[in-house]
Amino acid sequence: LQERGALGFERHYHVTDPFIRRLGLEAELQGHSGCVNCLEWNEKGDLLASGSDDQHTIVWDPLHHKKLLSMHTGHTANIFSVKFLPHSGDRILITGAADSKVHVHDLTVKETVHMFGDHTNRVKRIATAPMWPNTFWSAAEDGLIRQYDLRENSKRSEVLIDLTEYCGQLVEAKCLTVNPQDNNYLAVGASGPFVRLYDIRMIHNHRKSMKQSPSAGVHTFCDRQKPLPDGAAQYYVAGHLPVKLPDYNNRLRVLVATYVTFSPDGTELLVNMGGEQVYLFDLTYKQRPYTFLLPKKCHTSGEVQNGKTSTNGVSNGIHLHSNGFRLAEGRAHVSPQVELPPYLERIKQQANEAFACQLWTQAIQLYSKAVQRAPNNAMLYGNRAAAYMKRKWDGDHYDALRDCLKAISLNPCHLKAHFRLARCLFELKYVAEALECLDDFKGKFPEQAHSSACDALDRDINAALFSKSDNAEDKKGGGPIRLRATGRKDSISEDEMVLRERSYDYKFRYCGHCNTTTDIKEANFFGSNAQYIVSGSDDGSFFIWEKETTNLVRVLQGDESIVNCLQPHPSYCFLATSGIDPVVRLWNPRPESETLNGRVVVDMEGASQANQRRMNADPLEVMLLNMGYRITGLTSAGAGGSDDEDSSEGQVQCRPS
Repeated sequence: LQERGALGFERHYHVTDPFIRRLGLEAELQGHSGCVNCLEWNEKGDLLASGSDDQHTIVWDPLHHKKLLSMHTGHTANIFSVKFLPHSGDRILITGAADSKVHVHDLTVKETVHMFGDHTNRVKRIATAPMWPNTFWSAAEDGLIRQYDLRENSKRSEVLIDLTEYCGQLVEAKCLTVNPQDNNYLAVGASGPFVRLYDIRMIHNHRKSMKQSPSAGVHTFCDRQKPLPDGAAQYYVAGHLPVKLPDYNNRLRVLVATYVTFSPDGTELLVNMGGEQVYLFDLTYKQRPYTFLLPKKCHTSGEVQNGKTSTNGVSNGIHLHSNGFRLAEGRAHVSPQVELPPYLERIKQQANEAFACQLWTQAIQLYSKAVQRAPNNAMLYGNRAAAYMKRKWDGDHYDALRDCLKAISLNPCHLKAHFRLARCLFELKYVAEALECLDDFKGKFPEQAHSSACDALDRDINAALFSKSDNAEDKKGGGPIRLRATGRKDSISEDEMVLRERSYDYKFRYCGHCNTTTDIKEANFFGSNAQYIVSGSDDGSFFIWEKETTNLVRVLQGDESIVNCLQPHPSYCFLATSGIDPVVRLWNPRPESETLNGRVVVDMEGASQANQRRMNADPLEVMLLNMGYRITGLTSAGAGGSDDEDSSEGQVQCRPS
């Protein structure tokens, strides 16, 4: 009809649930002779660029499945990133590669017009921004974020951010992206669990003022330690990961942000955390990492200061944060629970039945569906917490802790949530806090004080405390657990420690995929309203979740080995993927008349469980698995790396309400 509202309508409804359910393979674009490591749509969505281990870049007409242009980029190693320069009429293409070089190409003449060799290690990502038409940024494994201005004749770049000044010489920058709504904000992913958000304008203004100051020529030790102005950086981290780091390190399990991207409206940040899960951070309604803040009367071994609770100031070496609510003192008035409407009651009953059948993931998904529609129902949060605690995947105990705290905030006398909270704290290694929480529980619910579940948890806590006191001498002077290193090469600066302690927590977590084998694995928003989350995986599949419920809705086989790249079309329900295979695959909703898509993974829960086992497997076993050997030890129950809970736990914990 060519009406004014047609484009808006198209973009608003271009990805819908029926389309996701019918998503299937449309075509394979062949032309590369190596792994395809990066994909990039142009702004209009009529061109798709790809970069490969074969050091070539290809520009495709994806709508007609045609190769328009292929050129050797001049790189001497694998290409990891490819970007169209904004406002260049799709004429200028930028590539970054493992040869530590960044090249700028003019596609109209198929020539490389600029070559930047300032990095000293592999270049992993390039970022561009519409507001900065001649500017782009690169992230490399030398720990540097560089900024380039093509208007300059010097063909040089400047260091925007030097992570080595904060984290030592061993830190590697892996990915970066610019906020599409406010191009002054740059997100950076690097080795370790922390994701960094920087204000580019503030950094530039700080450097200008430093140059203009009378003492600009005098470089002091303090100048080197303060390369960024206060307020120019904000860190984000999944709240349980800093405490888990020593355990992961002992098991040679590496945490590294392999991809970061903003939502279309710029209010959310999505991170694919290598070695862990996919996390979404809310940049508007920020929250500190959740931990337990006891009522003042219960504090015998700790203090409350500035909203933080700790035992001798530090627990497990990490300062504990609170989100501002605390458990009510004494026997609080029970908040009246609003009855669920019949259709939600049915969903809850289905979830309870799944729980009874030990189908933990199915129960979690049903509870999540109900929570989305009834966000103020304490029972739903309490029940979902129980399912998380039974499933025991990576991060489940922390999500259970968050649900327990939410349930208690809605209903301060939620008995099961209060007890589960103590168990979660114990499982998360907050042993002293778990003991205080359990004591508080016994005071509030004396009739439960000698239940089998209470006694079992009491024994576990005391055994852990006894073990801790035995090892106390070994831990003296260790400092905070957040990777305070002893060597000069990987030493953490005081500024870095402060920024880490001020980190904000995630809003949603997405589970099912596996991200341990490659460090370029992407996760992206799908849909103009970011309704869905998509991610590649080491099992050759890609996973699609509903954003708001975090429920897994579709798994498709996208590669014979590993899916690394997923780039959604800007305005159609159209997805481009690539990985180890030397092809680009295009996915869209298939006609209803088409026969069953052979690439659909029907057993999504089975695939997710296998990936959890894979993430927790010994690295040697994974290597053998990739070579085609079957490792019988990988099929052990209780994947997720957590200790088994006592089998004698009482109804207070295990049975949903």
